[in-house]
Amino acid sequence: MANERVTVIAKIKVKPGMEEKFKAEYLPVVELTRKEVGCINYDLHQSAEDKNTFLLYENWVSKENLDKHLQMPYIKALGEKAPEFLAESPKIEFWQKIS
Repeated sequence: MANERVTVIAKIKVKPGMEEKFKAEYLPVVELTRKEVGCINYDLHQSAEDKNTFLLYENWVSKENLDKHLQMPYIKALGEKAPEFLAESPKIEFWQKIS
């Protein structure tokens, strides 16, 4: 899997009233991430039914690129701020494209 394309889907639940703070913290990270080597796409979505629920959909050329992304200072800084706005731990799934 190290040299194969990888898809990450993360469901993120934020505390009520923290939606705008979450977006303010996360949107700059989205832009930085899109410039990283190996990033195919990195898209943040907000549920139309539940404004506290977000979905992160990302595709990477390889797991190696994803692993480097997770070590970026802005990802680590976001992780340190996460308890301020997260209602629960994100639910993260890893997928491999087959067609």
